[in-house]
Amino acid sequence: MSRLNRATWGMAFCLIVSGLALSVDSIAASGASAVPPNAIAGVVTSASGPQAGVWVIAETPDFKTRFARIVVTDDQGRYLIPDLPQANYSVWVRGYGLVDSTKVPARRGSSVNLTAAIAPNAAAAAQYYPAAYWYAMMKLPQESEVAKIRGGLKGYLGGIKNQSCVGCHQLGDKATRTIEANLGTFETSQEAWMRRIQSGQAGRDMVFTAMGDLMGVPIKYLADWTDRIAAGELPANRPERPSGIERNVVITVRDWSDPKAYLHDLSGTDRNNPTVNAYGPLYGSPELSTDDFPILDPMHNVATTFHAPVRDADTPSTADDPVIAPSPYWGEERIWHSKANAHNPMLDHLGRVWYTARVRGLSDPAFCRQGSDHPSAKLFPLEQSSRQVAVYEPKSGKYSFVDTCYSTHHLQFSRDGHLLWTSGGQQVIGWVDTDKFLQTGDAAAAQHWAPFVLDIEGTGKLDRWVEPDQPQRPDRDQRLGVSLYAVMPDPADGSVWGSVMGVPGAIVRFDPRTMLTEIYNPPAPAFGVRGADIDGNGVVWVSLGSGHLGSFDRRKCKGPLNGPTATGNHCPEGWTLYRLPGPGFAQLPLFSVESSYYTWVDQHNTFGLGANVPIATGNLFDGIHALVDGKFATLRVPYPLGFYMKGMEGRIDDANSGWKGRGIWATEGDRTPAHKEGGGKPLIVHFQMRPNPLAD
Repeated sequence: MSRLNRATWGMAFCLIVSGLALSVDSIAASGASAVPPNAIAGVVTSASGPQAGVWVIAETPDFKTRFARIVVTDDQGRYLIPDLPQANYSVWVRGYGLVDSTKVPARRGSSVNLTAAIAPNAAAAAQYYPAAYWYAMMKLPQESEVAKIRGGLKGYLGGIKNQSCVGCHQLGDKATRTIEANLGTFETSQEAWMRRIQSGQAGRDMVFTAMGDLMGVPIKYLADWTDRIAAGELPANRPERPSGIERNVVITVRDWSDPKAYLHDLSGTDRNNPTVNAYGPLYGSPELSTDDFPILDPMHNVATTFHAPVRDADTPSTADDPVIAPSPYWGEERIWHSKANAHNPMLDHLGRVWYTARVRGLSDPAFCRQGSDHPSAKLFPLEQSSRQVAVYEPKSGKYSFVDTCYSTHHLQFSRDGHLLWTSGGQQVIGWVDTDKFLQTGDAAAAQHWAPFVLDIEGTGKLDRWVEPDQPQRPDRDQRLGVSLYAVMPDPADGSVWGSVMGVPGAIVRFDPRTMLTEIYNPPAPAFGVRGADIDGNGVVWVSLGSGHLGSFDRRKCKGPLNGPTATGNHCPEGWTLYRLPGPGFAQLPLFSVESSYYTWVDQHNTFGLGANVPIATGNLFDGIHALVDGKFATLRVPYPLGFYMKGMEGRIDDANSGWKGRGIWATEGDRTPAHKEGGGKPLIVHFQMRPNPLAD
């Protein structure tokens, strides 16, 4: 090596390790010697010059899980894929306006310049668009067609976007915007769609929603949509390439579990202290599909499982769910076999994993019911619960059952880490004193629950109440007939908030000290409350079916927060709405078609964008939408196409190692993993945010 080349290498290496930009000239002049030993770097060009804002993907089959690392080129077409483990890689380019480039073999430490492949026509380019752009092509029914649907057009959209279709998988991905040939032969596309929604073990629920709740209206518009696409119609809008901080993201894609499994969520740390379990395994919850709970070791790229038992042998199984009509992917096979039916996991401060999971059948034990002397049963007795709580201790492998009287869905620990709050109860909120349970094993003594009661009298005390189906009275409090979807303890004041799905939906605040509730409805044009979270200041952030991210700050309320007028519409000034990215429907251009399932708030700056940054799931964008300084940054997983997530969690593995020690973990939550490009196992994705597109 010449003295000049040694100098060039040394300068480039110093620039890289300090997180500064690696110049295109140094790569070109020095070749592989300018690239860090664990990275692959180069320049992406085409006949028109450097290609900025395109994705470069490095993938290897050498590990026991899928492994692909993805970065974005800078404004000069340069890229650097950092921290690659030793393996044989294929590297290629994907981007808007392109088709996939030829895959080039590469090894760590090499400089690989890539030639982008310009899309030959608009149809070829559109195959790489996010599902949102295809979904926006769908026509909406006239008001007269949905007049009998609860909530009218908003109810129809809420049903499609929040509660049925897009609540389980994308609309607009290749699997949904086309009709599979092996579905059968039909005279009309409406018949094809009628057959399609009957497919597999989820067919009963799809038919119930489309033909029951939505009165069959979607079939006409789904059929028209796929007919127009089959005839060659393309999206009216085109996505823009990543820009700004969107180019700083590093995305690592792995997989776990089984191709037949549906993974709902994951956890790998303590929400209140995200340094817990640093670099450790992540735990998934395979709702409906299997009792083999997945575990990912990200340091060794190894995915394993443990089998979650149930307490009672007669616990029902999803294997009992019938196949109404064969699946295009699995035929008559009942691929779902789960008794535990876990929905969410959550680590505590000692790394134990708590699950909302079924442990028995529906009937509650005697201490839950009318006549029991349990304090919560005296207040509001319960007869049934469909899912309870379990705790897994990774070191010992012990799996313990917490038989709750109330049903569970999502779960969050209080700021002190001792009370585990859950949503999903039948018009109640429930919580477990985990210390008491672990010390005594007594589930009855460790649990509590309460109904949601508005302080109509304004006394500040829980008094006699009127039932939800009875008129409001000034001398009685009012019980709300609502159940929580999300649950979130407020770190600012110790109250607990929850989201209530519906049109318009609501958020509620429960005060454990008074056992009283407040309710707040989103103001027009917002509607369709779904998943929500809270920041460190007590501000609630919620995904809305209207295509908004909503925030609610109770401190802004001007009127009374209890009393006869505080019944939901009394604090519109507390709300702020942010339109989510993406196109709108032709009839509703101001509303984004984005159908965000959930919002998570990065209270502890685990991602590096700042504390309390709200991040909404980008369910029709294959990624996430982070709201930074009032503007959204969309971070897309471009490969494989069709990444559909439900939950995420941030973890700090090493606070002293900069961006490399931080990141967000998310799992694929599509009920049909076969929908994504190439099919295969459910994905687990690590998002990291470096200071610039070339930082190593």
